[in-house]
Amino acid sequence: MTGNAPASLLEMRGIAKSFPGVQALRHVDLSLRSGEVLALLGENGAGKSTLMKVLGGAHRADAGTIVIDGRQVSFQSPQDSRGAGVAVIYQEFNLVPVLTAVENMFLGQEVTRAGFVAKKMERERAAALFKRLGVEVDLEVPCRRLSTAQQQLVEIAKALAFEARIIVMDEPSAALTSHEVVRLFEIIRDLKSHGIGIIYISHRLDEVFSIADRVTVLRDGRNVGERPIAQITRNEMIELMVGRDLKDEFPARQVAIGAPRLEVTGLRRGGSVRDVSFSVRRGEILALTGLVGAGRTETARLIFGADARDAGEIRLDGNLLAIRSPREAIAAGVGLLTEDRKLQGLVLAHTVRENFGLPNLDRLSARGFVQLGREREELGRYVEQLKIKMPSQEQRAGHLSGGNQQKVVLAKWLARNCEVLLFDEPTRGIDVGAKYEIYLLMNQLVAEGKAIVMISSELPEVLGMADRILVMHEGRVTGEIPEARRATQEQIMELAVA
Repeated sequence: MTGNAPASLLEMRGIAKSFPGVQALRHVDLSLRSGEVLALLGENGAGKSTLMKVLGGAHRADAGTIVIDGRQVSFQSPQDSRGAGVAVIYQEFNLVPVLTAVENMFLGQEVTRAGFVAKKMERERAAALFKRLGVEVDLEVPCRRLSTAQQQLVEIAKALAFEARIIVMDEPSAALTSHEVVRLFEIIRDLKSHGIGIIYISHRLDEVFSIADRVTVLRDGRNVGERPIAQITRNEMIELMVGRDLKDEFPARQVAIGAPRLEVTGLRRGGSVRDVSFSVRRGEILALTGLVGAGRTETARLIFGADARDAGEIRLDGNLLAIRSPREAIAAGVGLLTEDRKLQGLVLAHTVRENFGLPNLDRLSARGFVQLGREREELGRYVEQLKIKMPSQEQRAGHLSGGNQQKVVLAKWLARNCEVLLFDEPTRGIDVGAKYEIYLLMNQLVAEGKAIVMISSELPEVLGMADRILVMHEGRVTGEIPEARRATQEQIMELAVA
């Protein structure tokens, strides 16, 4: 390096990695400087996670070198990577739920004295690390009782505990509130000031412009671009990621909106959903938004019969529905794309074909046996229509990228031909290219006369895709914006904190 440029902290050169039938990385280069936030972007399946698993010691590269602080290193295990000062904070946290924050932080690197764990010293050191981060975390309770934001802080403190100089954050804001994201960014800036290099993986481009110093883009296992954040526009970033020009992030549609299809009146459950009433019409996308914890997901679960309601009525095309279970909701023509596709939308250990068939067994079975040929044929049509990338229908769902997992969940409900679809965070954690395809599909569904309730925390998505917006706060509907395309983010936020 020359002049006043920060020293190179990490150099990954010519990294290649293949799996059976897949070339995941094709001689990728990546560099990171001390005190820098590098945004690592790309579509699902572009190779970001594989590259970071090579850096984290979870995968061994087929070719290429890793240089840290000018010294070439070779990782045989995650322990080797940690020993070199690398910490990877995955989207699914690597914490033991039954252990406390302190126990998780020092797991495998316990502070000992005379052969015994020095618990008091560990506690004091943990308290000092959280003080440095400017946060308070209960050190006595199991991590399963901490909020998502608190668990993330435990992961960051854990990285600092073994003096990591390189921290990888994979979709760190995916489950955080806007306030928690602001606090996360404050912590990241503090880490930068201490010379720590951050690799920040996110599909939220607004955040990238807020926190990153530089951006590296992967596509199809290759490094296709690297720019200072001040020298790249949002559209240029998207074009690098998808390999084509997306003229609009949100495709336009012209659909005649008809009579109400789904009508909800006086829906209530404890304090989480309080007297919620609304309707969604034929050909309409109704956005249900608000801050995390506002009651949006809880409302969708009541409509779908996943939770029992204390009061309220649900009508479809004017007919009163007595929905007491998801089975009854599906039979009535209501489908729910869940917020957490991995825990609630898919059985990850089962194949794509088996997941596709689950809500459609009544149609795909005869005399108690699944008609495998018909199941494969029908799934094949949706694989082609939705452009699902997978080696075969017998691939385990857990081995697919996030965007392709989401498309499999969509395929299940499309095959069911539901009249009303509840989409809870339909594009969370997926790339802009896959998002665009899902938006096109939503437009197609409403053009066919379906009705969609879209729950989303991403305000640009709400403004870009909805016909009408309902805002919730503390279990209640606090306002309606009848023309979404004329609304502003400020209007929504005023109602969200009312």
